[in-house]
Amino acid sequence: MTMLKKTSRTFYIPISYLELGLREAVASAYLCMRAIDEIEDHHELSNELKIELLRGIYETFKSQDDRMGVPQAHIVLSPYRTVLPDVTMQLDEWAALCPPTAAPIVYRYTAKMSLHMADWVQHGWNIHTEEDLDKYTYSVAGMVGEMLSELWLWYDGTQSDLTKAVAFGRGLQAVNILRNREEDLKRGVDFYPDGWGFKEMQQYTRRNLQTADSYVADLKHGPALKFCKIPLALAHATVNLISAGGSKLTRDAVLKIVNRVTG
Repeated sequence: MTMLKKTSRTFYIPISYLELGLREAVASAYLCMRAIDEIEDHHELSNELKIELLRGIYETFKSQDDRMGVPQAHIVLSPYRTVLPDVTMQLDEWAALCPPTAAPIVYRYTAKMSLHMADWVQHGWNIHTEEDLDKYTYSVAGMVGEMLSELWLWYDGTQSDLTKAVAFGRGLQAVNILRNREEDLKRGVDFYPDGWGFKEMQQYTRRNLQTADSYVADLKHGPALKFCKIPLALAHATVNLISAGGSKLTRDAVLKIVNRVTG
């Protein structure tokens, strides 16, 4: 939970509210995916090395039934421990945190995301059309929505719409793309399709968040609903803030939103 708090203000709060068992599963999933995300976004690693590392992680996680393969992740990463962040170097620990019966879900999606990320690095994050953007946001976030839906089902049988689950993840990622526009351009990455400006990206973001609203509205009362309401409310508030010329919610604003949706 300490690492979670250091790496995600958005997800630390809803994960901390989850019941034991589900909390470990979702925390494991988030930290595994944050670990590989740090490789994809790393400023110092060459693209060739990013691809090598991400594909190496894919190989260690791809067998759903082989929990013994996961420690191999440390062997893949250890030569680069001086440049990789702690959250990445501890990937095997985050994987081991997951309850055994949920591990096949988390490992399968960690492998899938690693492979997708390696492909995006290899192709230079080339996004020219809305279809390209949809593919990218699925690779790094839409499949997280799918994974969460599988974890809700695993934990207490909560049913959810997988198509809407993709929009839930995609909408949250689109908010990040809006917020990090200048930073992305500085590192030579442009996630906006050709001809798109702020208006078009904002419309894309709001459209996906609207579907995410429907995803959450369909969830039965329980931990899944309690969890999803928080990042979704923060995403809506962030888009509104960016539209008004701001960039990042204050800590007080975050706490007020959390209290409102959980009260």
